[in-house]
Amino acid sequence: MIKRLVALAAVAVSLHGGAQAQEPIKIGLLTIDAGPFAVYNNYVTQPAELAVETFNARGGALGRKYEIVVQSHSGPPASAVSSATKLAQQGGVSFMSGINTSALAGAISPKLAGLNALWFDTGSSLSDLTGKLCQPNYFRTSASDGILMTMVRAALMDSKIKTWNLIMPDYSAGHEQAKSFTALVHEMGGSVQTTLFAPLSTTDFGSYISQLNAKPADGLVVFFSGSSSVALAKQQQQFGLFSKYKQVLSWYFANDMTLPAMGDTINGVFSVMSYSWDMPGEKNAAFVKAFEAKFKRKPTFGDADNYVAYELLHAAILKAKSTDVDKVRAALSGLKASTILGDVEMRATDHQLVRPMVLAQVLPGKDGKSVMGLKFVESAQKVTPPPSGECKF
Repeated sequence: MIKRLVALAAVAVSLHGGAQAQEPIKIGLLTIDAGPFAVYNNYVTQPAELAVETFNARGGALGRKYEIVVQSHSGPPASAVSSATKLAQQGGVSFMSGINTSALAGAISPKLAGLNALWFDTGSSLSDLTGKLCQPNYFRTSASDGILMTMVRAALMDSKIKTWNLIMPDYSAGHEQAKSFTALVHEMGGSVQTTLFAPLSTTDFGSYISQLNAKPADGLVVFFSGSSSVALAKQQQQFGLFSKYKQVLSWYFANDMTLPAMGDTINGVFSVMSYSWDMPGEKNAAFVKAFEAKFKRKPTFGDADNYVAYELLHAAILKAKSTDVDKVRAALSGLKASTILGDVEMRATDHQLVRPMVLAQVLPGKDGKSVMGLKFVESAQKVTPPPSGECKF
């Protein structure tokens, strides 16, 4: 047993006595215990718990059971690197995932070869991470900025709105996505009137709301997450911000994770997301049923993107017939698998998952609680742009 590291060892209960004598396959999981992303912990630990429980009930892999090893950190990139190092060097972990931003991924990714570990990025979007900054031990199941913008294009065509204002987080992903969105709108014959950047940890959006209220365009784009998104949602309602726009479009600002805290403050908002619980497919239906039975809630996009990472790791280990890092990496590269998202491919050229995306809208629920309603699903082939060519393994 690993002191202080093992937080979910109970999910590794053995159902076959012979396998118990062998060492478990350990999967490291980084969580954040402070700051705006701490609210997402359940959305990485719970899908991990269900995945390991499901695979172990089927006998695990190679006669061994899976075990989740959890390590928390305070949020900054340096603390994430320290925690990943601790998982590898003290926790005996070769495969890792967890709460991730583009900044954290950019710090962890170059360290992976030295740690002899593979990282499954289930949260960041910075295109460079699967472009010029790519690393052979880094694999991404979440959508890149390129995938997001391709899906945003579909949402823009559906909306027919030409003039936009933007409020974005003041960090690398926010700036890149603002630039990409602006270029996309110009390409489609529209314009961006106002672009505002607010610190990711902002709790008082009053001055930003005033600026957006003063000169509303036809559409407003919002890209914020975590506790800051809840603050923005509640404060904008006080000033009637969203009601001044014909459409409010977001990616991930409106989502199942933060919707309970937002209440009806964002009804009508559209959101580009990587998953919706009501996506078609037998595997997804079974996943939703099992998840809801265990955790008494519907799975979110965060739950799904994390669960898919474990589906891919499990498939790669079985394909490699080994847990050796080099062999599993080779098995993952170019891996095609049937998952809760449908058929996906971990692209060999840049380790970006080729996967579908969805457009959803926040709607009033029958019980008075707002819900995310699926508008349409865009296929993996249509939504995934070709690799940039900058990734050189």
